[in-house]
Amino acid sequence: MVDHLMLPFQKGYYMTPQMRGRYSIKYVLPALVPQMKSAYDDLNLIHNGSEAMSAFSLLPELNEKEREEMREALLEYCKLDTLAMVWVLRGLRGESLE
Repeated sequence: MVDHLMLPFQKGYYMTPQMRGRYSIKYVLPALVPQMKSAYDDLNLIHNGSEAMSAFSLLPELNEKEREEMREALLEYCKLDTLAMVWVLRGLRGESLE
């Protein structure tokens, strides 16, 4: 999988002090969309890609209730990641973020 949206940040075409020299979505999103600063912190159970990968690998070991809770948390994380990418692209294009 190739993350083409990362390239402008990775290559330094777009940088802000808020990104602290980083180009992951967790740094880029709040730099372009300040109202989303705590979006990942506000999630239940899964707050970053490492936690998502760990949670996914644990699914077969969980009981039904735990599995459903983890599945919902994974879906919310993925939903936010997708929305974040849309907002970042819109921000780069200079489009309204409302």
